[in-house]
Amino acid sequence: MSSGHADGQRDVDTSQPLVVTLPAHPTREELARLCAELAAAPPCEVVCEVGALARADLAAVDALARLKLAAGRQGHRIRFEGAGPELRTLLLLTGLAETLGL
Repeated sequence: MSSGHADGQRDVDTSQPLVVTLPAHPTREELARLCAELAAAPPCEVVCEVGALARADLAAVDALARLKLAAGRQGHRIRFEGAGPELRTLLLLTGLAETLGL
């Protein structure tokens, strides 16, 4: 659960992370569902498993960026796990590796 601080920041519950998994080929509908799931949850630690992604391409980068934005809007802390070397390299080339925490 969360509570407010005097400085306006919310606490993030790290006791039980919310785990979301990106499928091999995430569709717009799947991303919308995952973003809605993040929006419905109280601020918490989120683990996004990306190991099933079939390809390291700009669609994958877009999916990760959208999830990062959706999580941030709700006060979640999100981390991505399972990224392969190709996805890590692509995120480095796009300048998003640090932003996405990879």
